[in-house]
Amino acid sequence: MKISCIIVDDEPLSRDVLIKYIADTPQLELRATLDNAIRAMDYLNQNEIDLVFLDINMPKLSGVNLVKSLVNPPLIVFTTAYPQFAVDGFELDAIDYLLKPFSFERFLKAVNKVSDKLSKTEKPEQNYLVIKADKKLHRIKQDEILYIESAGDYVKIFFDDKMILAHETLKNLDQNLPSERFFRVHRSFIVAIDKIVFIEGNQIKIADTMVPVSPDKKEELLAMIQEG
Repeated sequence: MKISCIIVDDEPLSRDVLIKYIADTPQLELRATLDNAIRAMDYLNQNEIDLVFLDINMPKLSGVNLVKSLVNPPLIVFTTAYPQFAVDGFELDAIDYLLKPFSFERFLKAVNKVSDKLSKTEKPEQNYLVIKADKKLHRIKQDEILYIESAGDYVKIFFDDKMILAHETLKNLDQNLPSERFFRVHRSFIVAIDKIVFIEGNQIKIADTMVPVSPDKKEELLAMIQEG
C-alpha cells in the first residue's frame, strides 16, 4: 500500500532533498510540495493525506502551529535545522524528528516508523453487508438484522419490517458477520445477539418469532450474553 505524503518546507534545497528521497522510496507517493504552512493548511483541509514531512521554523505560521490548527492531522515527521524545537515536535505526537541535514538511511528509518504505525491502525468496522437478491445488490445495515434462516441454496434475512431472500449460504454469512454481534445458534439459524428478548428452554425469542437453539450452542450463547 502506498503512503501518500506531502512536503511542507520554505527552503528550496530542503524540498529538493526530500523530493529525491521520496522518489527513491517505492512505498511513498508524493502528492504535493508546498513552501509555507498556510498553503499546507488549505491543502490538508481539502485532501486526505497519510503523512506530512513538515519543517518547523517557517515564516507567518510554524509547523508546530500548523499541526495544532488541524482537527484531524495526518502523521507528522518534523524536519528542521534547529534541535531546540524537538521537544515541541514530540509533544504533538510526531512520528519522528529529522535534524537537517539527514541521510537517506535516517530518512528511511522515519518512513519505516510511519509504515509500522499505519499497519497497526485498526480499520473501521464494516457495519453493513452487500447481498445479491432479486437481481439487485442490497446494502444491508448489520444492526437492522434480526436473524437469518437457511433455506436450501438461499438464506432468509429477517428485519423488523421485511424479509430478503438471498442466494447465499449460512456458512459464508457466519464467517463474515462479526462474532461479537452475531451467533449461529443452530445449523439453520444465525441470530443478532442484541435482538434476543429471552431464552426459554431450547427456544430464543426475537421480535415476535421463536428461533431454535441447539443444546450444544445454548451454554456458549448464555456465556456471551452474560459477558456482554
